[in-house]
Amino acid sequence: MSTEATILHADLDAFYASVEQRDDPRLRGRPVIVGTGVVLAASYEAKAMGVRTAMGGTQARRLCPGAAVVEPRMSAYADASTAVFEVFAATTPLVEALSIDEAFLEVAGLRRIAGSPVEIARRLRRDVAERVGLPITVGVARTKFLAKVASAAAKPDGLLVVAPDAELAFLHPLPVDRLWGVGSATAAKLHARGLATVGDVAALSQEVLVSLLGEAAGRHLEALAHNRDPRRVEEGRRRRSVGAQQALDRAPRSIDDIDAVVVALVDGVTRRLRAAGRVGRTVVLRLRFDDYSRASRSHSLPAATANTAEILAAVRALLSAVAPVVQRRGLTLVGVAVGNLEDDDAVQLALSLDRHDDGTLDRALDEVLDRFGAGAITRAVLLRGDPRR
Repeated sequence: MSTEATILHADLDAFYASVEQRDDPRLRGRPVIVGTGVVLAASYEAKAMGVRTAMGGTQARRLCPGAAVVEPRMSAYADASTAVFEVFAATTPLVEALSIDEAFLEVAGLRRIAGSPVEIARRLRRDVAERVGLPITVGVARTKFLAKVASAAAKPDGLLVVAPDAELAFLHPLPVDRLWGVGSATAAKLHARGLATVGDVAALSQEVLVSLLGEAAGRHLEALAHNRDPRRVEEGRRRRSVGAQQALDRAPRSIDDIDAVVVALVDGVTRRLRAAGRVGRTVVLRLRFDDYSRASRSHSLPAATANTAEILAAVRALLSAVAPVVQRRGLTLVGVAVGNLEDDDAVQLALSLDRHDDGTLDRALDEVLDRFGAGAITRAVLLRGDPRR
């Protein structure tokens, strides 16, 4: 493991909302909510009023009645992400994307040509602001885990460097939920034992943590509490799946409400597949219930595809099969993924017997969105509950 803090975790701030504020000067400095039925993103001005991602739109508008509520523009966010990742690539060849708005960067070995890690981080933030017009927070540390923790602590629009000789002094006072893998259920177990901080966890032996949380979780948390994370930044790793998920608050929802979330997720996932020239055969629906238990369902399609209608139909069938469970237990997260990916030019496409299902509609919609932006066209189901429509 490196003895120097050379791993950067770069994370765009309130990404969707920041793009909206960048593109519309009237929104700058104002609370902004992206999404009508469910909050997909909130600006920091809206967050200060209590608005959170995945909150119901009605509750969000009640908490922040002066907020500007805008429809999501997925193509605008994709374009902004592409521009930011071009800055990342110009900074270092070692970039590992985590999502559309965050990545790890390894800058070891660049000191002679680019300066120290902190100088590189400062320049990265400046370049993203000047070239893309968005705020970005960067954490710098010796491990991936600590770099990500540092960026979370530095938000919004900040920079935090954790020196190797100050790692545990920074980490141990933090609450236990800063450890990767500690959700509400695990945090409740730890709190019940009087463990409130990372330092409290670090004070326990691995054996005690294993007895409390199980083999895998106990070993995992014991290592992270001492900042043991040997993973390196993996440049150019090819995704085995493409997915997206949306957290939900605990408000009661109908299956139609959940279906609207699924539609938005599938639209985004299939558009990303087509943009990357990829197709997939396995469709996965992931759910997290009110009691924090999880379930996943999958279906293998006859042939690999990036067709929106085909993948949406498969996801809807999976959701329909678990609808009674969802209605009974409630839902706090929905995820959609397409796996078993292949390059679209390496797949022998099946001849469709349906003349309306040859991909023409998907391509036409992609062209409209690319040319005119996401506000040019959207699904009617995603406008449900919007009083402006």
